[in-house]
Amino acid sequence: MDEKTILKFKDEEGNVVELEAVAEIYLDEQKYLILAPLDDNSADEYVYRVDVNKEGQEELNAIESDEEFMKVKKEYKNLLYNEGGKNE
Repeated sequence: MDEKTILKFKDEEGNVVELEAVAEIYLDEQKYLILAPLDDNSADEYVYRVDVNKEGQEELNAIESDEEFMKVKKEYKNLLYNEGGKNE
């Protein structure tokens, strides 16, 4: 991802949290986003599946399946450490 994409969310307490989309991954024609906090002190990254709703708009959904999560995590590591992966 060449351009910075910043997404804003509200946490449980109503605080606005900004996350940067650091990677976009496609597996089996399904799109996933890897999001990281803008705070440089945090090492956390979040993985979301991008689904299209009935109105044709993209929405981010948590991955419930451990198997699906592990596939995305593995592909993300391939992108990070091999500068490639299935997307290239």
